[in-house]
Amino acid sequence: MRTYPLGKRTVHRVGFGAMQLPGRGAFGPPRDRAEALAVVRRAVDLGVDHIDTAQYYGPDVANEVLRSALHPFPERLALVSKVGARRDAKGAWLPADRPEELRAGVLENLRSLGVERLAAVNLRLHAKGDPAVLDEQLDAMIALRDEGLIEGIGMSNVDEEQLRQGLGRTEIVCVQNPFNLVDQQSRPVLELCTERGIAFVPFFPLGAAFGRERVLGHPQVKAVAARLDATPAQVALAWVLAVAPNTLLIPGTASLEHLEENMAAGHLKLDEQARAALGVTGTPA
Repeated sequence: MRTYPLGKRTVHRVGFGAMQLPGRGAFGPPRDRAEALAVVRRAVDLGVDHIDTAQYYGPDVANEVLRSALHPFPERLALVSKVGARRDAKGAWLPADRPEELRAGVLENLRSLGVERLAAVNLRLHAKGDPAVLDEQLDAMIALRDEGLIEGIGMSNVDEEQLRQGLGRTEIVCVQNPFNLVDQQSRPVLELCTERGIAFVPFFPLGAAFGRERVLGHPQVKAVAARLDATPAQVALAWVLAVAPNTLLIPGTASLEHLEENMAAGHLKLDEQARAALGVTGTPA
């Protein structure tokens, strides 16, 4: 499987996202804890060396499942988390992005995973705000890196201007933004990441919960899938890998069947006919 740098690490381009390990809406206990544990272990068996998680998935549930399944974690495994949000008692997503909250979030991730350092932590932004506030948030992340609690700083849900501001302050090792075949609003951010050699890690690569049919039901996706004897999900994931050499996938699932399907997408080659049908240009990544 192809690889790409993620900060100080080099990881396979198909990783695993832990967001679906907790219950519905990334809240509460898993639907089937035994299968959730089995999924995580199988992912690593299949070569996953990049797992994306967050303490507020659950809260604590995703990290607890990862810790129970894999601790002590393999040395080669890059654990990446994010801070800037929290959950209330009903599961609502709320900001937690003041400098002291960012520090607390990193410490909570370290505690719940049972590790001393994370490969990277993404600063999750919620809306366009005052650049001075972003500078303060970046200062907090830089301090955490300088203390050795995280290896690299990432940014999530950012536009090109915010990413450039971050790059003006420090090294950014990855960016997590929504991106898929039918939602390419983050393409300018992807192009900047490609130019700078930054890993671009799209979330919702198959569309958000209410938009999956727009991706999986896309006529060209279905036609390519039928011709290549693949599933629409595999074609949509392979498209993300094909659009640029620095895209990293973190498809999430709590199903062993879906895990196998997602991982196989990393080996699916889109031929010239498929690339033309799906609007992929340039040299194959």
